[in-house]
Amino acid sequence: MRDTHYISSAILDLATISSILQENKSLELSEESRHNINASRGYLDQKIAGNSTPLYGINTGFGSLCNVAIKNEHLTQLQENLMRSHACGTGDYVPKAIVKLMILLKIQSLSYGHSGVHIDTVERLVDFYNLDILPVVYTQGSLGASGDLAPLAHLSLPLIGEGYVWDGDTPAFAKAILEKHNLRPIKLQSKEGLALLNGTQFMVAYGVDALLKCHKLSYLADMIGAISIDAFNCNLSPFDPLVHHVRPHRGQIKTAERIQGFLADSEIAKTEKVNVQDPYSFRCIPQVHGASKDAIIFASKTFKTEMNSVTDNPNIFADEDKIISGGNFHGQPLALALDFLAIAIAELGSISERRTYQLISGLRDLPPFLVDNPGLHSGMMIPQYTAASIVSQNKQLATPASVDSIVSSNGQEDHVSMGANAATKLYKVVENLETILAIELLNASQALHFRAPSKTSPFLESIVSAYRSEVPFATEDRMFSIDIHKTKEFMNSIQVDSEMLFN
Repeated sequence: MRDTHYISSAILDLATISSILQENKSLELSEESRHNINASRGYLDQKIAGNSTPLYGINTGFGSLCNVAIKNEHLTQLQENLMRSHACGTGDYVPKAIVKLMILLKIQSLSYGHSGVHIDTVERLVDFYNLDILPVVYTQGSLGASGDLAPLAHLSLPLIGEGYVWDGDTPAFAKAILEKHNLRPIKLQSKEGLALLNGTQFMVAYGVDALLKCHKLSYLADMIGAISIDAFNCNLSPFDPLVHHVRPHRGQIKTAERIQGFLADSEIAKTEKVNVQDPYSFRCIPQVHGASKDAIIFASKTFKTEMNSVTDNPNIFADEDKIISGGNFHGQPLALALDFLAIAIAELGSISERRTYQLISGLRDLPPFLVDNPGLHSGMMIPQYTAASIVSQNKQLATPASVDSIVSSNGQEDHVSMGANAATKLYKVVENLETILAIELLNASQALHFRAPSKTSPFLESIVSAYRSEVPFATEDRMFSIDIHKTKEFMNSIQVDSEMLFN
């Protein structure tokens, strides 16, 4: 039987989301959420009844059509037309895991009782999540400002039996899948389409997905970097706590502590070194990895706030008897954090590739390209090419999206965040980092073999031993792309305690 996560006002954080996803928990609305949703809807119905006062998106048009009045008998059609007209996404399909996150985050935002949606609408989203009814959503179409309009339109259309959802790996008509699950299309009431389409859930879902991966990749970058340190026979003095307490950036201190922990009781680390200093890519791991850690923490705080926010428009405040049209849908805080995170993650890849380059350079008693009989065998020559190519792509993808803005909706929406583009770029940067680190692990473990009989630390020896059962030492040339893919699978299999990842 599946465990249940209750949607409530309790703070939603990365550790909680990780637990929901990893344990495949079902969702259910708490009594608190039900009360908040019903109270908000009741207030809105009362406000609309017999009231001709213009209320944006409730009895008016949208965007630059905000001054066009809509009759009460057309309010349902208004909301359904909104979803149909805004479903104009294009590009690649959004990965299913991110679509599921979008549903979770939309439910959370609507549950606070400031959106005016009907309880049936939120419960149907819960059904979608629990039954894995995942709408087909596209990566392109959002400006990240007036809400993630196009992606959220595609996410929401299946609620009314339109659009497409996934049937296995094939897009299928939503109505047919609803019938398969004995679900009837819902009938939208006033304001509901706007509540569903306004919001930042596309950006937030991509950001949360990236952050869950980035925390682990940051850990793996330290661990793989530690293997490279011994493989290149480096000094450990740059990791002395005294160095870092006189420049006490949180990430720098944490990285140095972690490296020392990984290399505890290493025979190689204890040997006397002839090299006075090591290249920056080894010696400055705490400073570089640490700065990226601090950027990850900054982005995590930003997204934690956003996950626990109401981001549609207008906002309903029943207790204060106010309906306020504001701008909580604007993605600027997210766009900046997503761009910053992409830069930070790209840097972890950049310094990793430099360590790989040093390892294959024929220095410090290591053979050129980490293979016997170099010349006859090319060894690790071309995996470094691959890493360099991907690092270059990451540098291009790390160009900020948030510095751009294009006027839309006849000038009504005259400054946008482009956070959605920042989000999809970041997805690729994170994916690329995983490959770059896999190439470093492939090289570092290969180089470590040439340090025998001296050994690295017991912890790292256990990691390398487990890795060797998946990717054996290369005695001669072979198809190394297979090794890289197996290395990524091995990295994904490494379990790290959430307390270690998110604190």
